[in-house]
Amino acid sequence: MKPFRWLTMALLGSLPGLAMAADIDGSALPLWWGIPFAGILLSIAVMPLLAPIFWHHHFGKVAAAWGLLFLAPFAVAFGPGMAVVSLVHALLAEYLPFVILLTALFTVAGGIYIRGNLHGSPALNTTILAIGAVLASFMGTTGASMLLIRPLIRANDNRIHKAHVVIFFIFIVSNAGGSLTPLGDPPLFLGFLKGVDFFWTVRHIFPETLFLLGVLLALFYVLDSWFYRHREEVLPRDPTPDTRAIGFDGKFNFALLGVVVALVLLSGFWKSSVVFNIAGTDVGLPGIIRDVGLIIVTGVSLWLTPKAVHDSNQFGWAPMQEVAKLFAGIFLTIIPVIAMLKAGVNGPFGAIVSAVTRPDGSPDPAMYFWATGILSSFLDNAPTYLVFFNTAGGDPATLMTTMAPTLAAISAGAVFMGANTYIGNAPNLMVKAIAEDRGVKMPSFFGYMLWSFGILVPLFVLITFIWFR
Repeated sequence: MKPFRWLTMALLGSLPGLAMAADIDGSALPLWWGIPFAGILLSIAVMPLLAPIFWHHHFGKVAAAWGLLFLAPFAVAFGPGMAVVSLVHALLAEYLPFVILLTALFTVAGGIYIRGNLHGSPALNTTILAIGAVLASFMGTTGASMLLIRPLIRANDNRIHKAHVVIFFIFIVSNAGGSLTPLGDPPLFLGFLKGVDFFWTVRHIFPETLFLLGVLLALFYVLDSWFYRHREEVLPRDPTPDTRAIGFDGKFNFALLGVVVALVLLSGFWKSSVVFNIAGTDVGLPGIIRDVGLIIVTGVSLWLTPKAVHDSNQFGWAPMQEVAKLFAGIFLTIIPVIAMLKAGVNGPFGAIVSAVTRPDGSPDPAMYFWATGILSSFLDNAPTYLVFFNTAGGDPATLMTTMAPTLAAISAGAVFMGANTYIGNAPNLMVKAIAEDRGVKMPSFFGYMLWSFGILVPLFVLITFIWFR
């Protein structure tokens, strides 16, 4: 009991000074403080490929191990008080709002089932992808993907070649479609939590998004038409009989989706002087109302959605549990990385800051677009966005005005290039797993990259020359 009593007394003794705790001086941190962050991201990227069974059963323990590898030395080096301040800030200011929103969107989308049997012609498939692209910015790439991937696969179960349908679905619905609002993709929601206006992205990267989605939809229609007409594509008998009329079960979840949007908008536009300081972290009343409201929405959806709807959707908590556990480790281990990036050229990551900075000291939007995008392709786009948001200074007021091209490049790079690999964005792997479970032979990790690098990268080059020069 003595070690526990000592730690308790140390923490209690530090509490009076928590609210006054200074930020971490990133310029004084050695580079090895970033090892836990790099380790957890590399674990996410590599271990599912090299040790899939181990990863499936122990990914939470791996994330916890990396988190402790940072937190324990940090508490020794900087004191328990600073460790508490940093932990509480990561938990209350970033992690909990992030996970609560994802859980609400995941639950509400899982309560809507599209019944009946559609027939996957090129026109219908393109229409579903276009609808998914629009929905992704309002119910999240995760929500839109979970809502539409099963009916899309069911509509094409009488076709021989359908992997390309799922691949373009990942490009369009699971990634690019979520680029217009903070509801669309986790990176943008993190920016919203940092102070970026709700409608900022739709005002500043709408042309890039429209160009990317328009070209991808046109390419898909041409490719799908070629398969449909020239490869003896359609099976003589449709595996899914036309026994039920097209419609929705669990329609009330659409109303709950509207409540989610309203709560997020409310937290962005409502300015309140009521602020609670918890261990040095200011928690405003609008954020509390938003998060409590989202938890209530989640509970109402679970309570009112019939079991038959969840069964039809094969609804389960495993995907959400994986996201919650992994991001707990990510948001914890990223603390020193953000501090080092905030130190700018004088910090340990001065080379990265210099690489995205022009000789005159101004930021280079093209470099920010590609640096954010490349890391988002192989790591995860949410923490990558956060890293470069802070590399660019981390001040939302400045980034939205004088540095708007830089913030636009960071936002576009994180969302668009999350589609380059299966691990770039959480819905990518979810969609792949569902497709394979339904019998679709999906390409391997590197096989998928042949598709994405052959189709997406040339479009990103064009976007760079048109908008981010």
